[in-house]
Amino acid sequence: MKMNLKIPSVRRLLSLAFGTVLASPLLAQPVVNKADSLYIVQNYTKMERMVPMRDGAKLFTSIYVPKNTSQKYPIMFDRTPYSVAPYGEDKYKTSLGPSMAFARDGYIFVYQDVRGRWMSEGEFVAVRPHNPDKKKKTDVDESSDTYDSIDWLIKNIPNNNGRVGTWGISAPGFYTTMTAIDAHPALKAVSPQAPVTDWYMGDDRHHNGAFFLMGTFAFLSSYGKPRPVPTSKPSPGFSAYGTPDSYKFYMNVGPLSKINERFFNNQNKVWQEMIDHPNYDEFWQARTPVPHLKNIKPAVMTVGGWFDQEDLYGPLKTYAGIESKNPKTKNILVMGPWIHGGWARSNGDVLGNITFGAKTAPYYREKIELAFFNHYLKDGPDPQLPEASIFLTGSNEWKQYSQWPPKESQERNIYLHTNGKLSFEAPKETEPVFDEYLSDPKKPVPYTNEVRIIRGSDFMYEDQRFAAARPDVLVYESEPLTEDVTITGNVMANLFVSTTGTDADFVVKLIDVYPDTTKATSPIPTTKMAGFQLMVRGEVMRAKFRNSFSKPEPLKPGEIAEVKFDMQDAAHTFKKGHKMMVQVQSSWFPLVDRNPQKFMNIYDATEADYQKATHRVYFSNKNPSHVKVRVLNKGI
Repeated sequence: MKMNLKIPSVRRLLSLAFGTVLASPLLAQPVVNKADSLYIVQNYTKMERMVPMRDGAKLFTSIYVPKNTSQKYPIMFDRTPYSVAPYGEDKYKTSLGPSMAFARDGYIFVYQDVRGRWMSEGEFVAVRPHNPDKKKKTDVDESSDTYDSIDWLIKNIPNNNGRVGTWGISAPGFYTTMTAIDAHPALKAVSPQAPVTDWYMGDDRHHNGAFFLMGTFAFLSSYGKPRPVPTSKPSPGFSAYGTPDSYKFYMNVGPLSKINERFFNNQNKVWQEMIDHPNYDEFWQARTPVPHLKNIKPAVMTVGGWFDQEDLYGPLKTYAGIESKNPKTKNILVMGPWIHGGWARSNGDVLGNITFGAKTAPYYREKIELAFFNHYLKDGPDPQLPEASIFLTGSNEWKQYSQWPPKESQERNIYLHTNGKLSFEAPKETEPVFDEYLSDPKKPVPYTNEVRIIRGSDFMYEDQRFAAARPDVLVYESEPLTEDVTITGNVMANLFVSTTGTDADFVVKLIDVYPDTTKATSPIPTTKMAGFQLMVRGEVMRAKFRNSFSKPEPLKPGEIAEVKFDMQDAAHTFKKGHKMMVQVQSSWFPLVDRNPQKFMNIYDATEADYQKATHRVYFSNKNPSHVKVRVLNKGI
């Protein structure tokens, strides 16, 4: 997909459309290219089959086979809850495979509605748990459905070469991960891309126990609707917002407890599962594939984007999970400067006001993705891909590492200090020193400076000065850097806090501050980059889960507590002359639901439960609040 993002009005329209579609069950599709559509019709024959599973259920499967029968082809297989549309053997997709480069190179493409979705039979279970102990021959999970499907495909599709590759983005990425577990012998290469990996800890629905309200409401309004019988008709999501302003809409919605009744007629099963399981209990723990990522036989290439608004957690934890349990498996990681799915659908040269100096997505599609699958499925040349192909934002360059994070990187702490200072030097104060702010759930800090009803992705690379100006946001800034500082690997927040309440959220942002004299320019002519505050990484933590996500504990009013949390990985160069900044706040609305600041099951909260609270953040040698990073620079 080629996007021309140089004209501001066009860029904004595309961004809004892309964000809207991603909030629906139909994952964003490439813009129709007439030449690609014509190529597919002229060179491929489409078949539709109901493929039988071991328990008797049949899964609807669309198959695109090259008309040229002079050679055998490998199979590229995508399992999806988002529909294999269009339905009908005379109706063709407008693009095939991870990219059209695959179609032109010669592959068989297979798309399958997962169990219980769209035209497939059976019962749908969102992020269905893996069953490692199938006692009956009819016991099923996503891995067994994949195994049975591949077995049928190999035996029934003409001119296949006996090799299969799987790929998928987002929820299809989850199903791709599951294909690698107890894999069919014909499955040789797997690529989970932005894979949903843990709906509680970091993907889509929650982050560190905090409920991601805005995206979840929009997504589950259609995804969680019941489907009594197989259907090819889409289930429309909620659209009667009545305002373009998400801040206004979700404030008027009020507490979460009545949403299913008020908007979904108490029929949204998936939404109700969120409400019924407020803690990281067995329900959630069973739904992550990470503990089962062992004895992985196929080669794996996990892909993600540093500006992914939905699933940054997934690729990082999937890669790490496979790496830790399968030291001999070919397991590589690719991370680029992309939003959710941007590597498949854009040029990857610009996001909002930020430019990356090259078309990073076509480079990935041609030099990494196609080369990876061609090698394992067609005996193509070994592309000699490194363990980690990582794009460094800030310096805008691809780097190759023999491991991730790079073995050369060292942990360093960036400390918060009095008077809004930030540095690598630890605080020297021996007495308690703190900054404080009043957090009011009735006036939460907005997640964006834009007026928009659908979350979108712009907040991931938006100028953060709008937040820095708020009295309920603490700001800490370094001196101008005297040399480039490159961070590669995990970012961890470590705050020492107290509150007048019994619970609180803490949002920490690590920010790159451009010089006031910067010569950098924006693709949007109206934007001046002087003083621009680029969020390198931002994350939220619900403090009651500070010691355990399964057993929440209240904060004790006035007592200092340590709140430590994972902010995910980053790969960024803070250029010489730039400043490093950390912002701390206690709301990020309506991206994240409001915390009543009272220890309770938030899903049971009434409006009366939401209360103001004063939060303090401490920095002394005994309570040194800081952000831990991994720095490549020696001597820093």
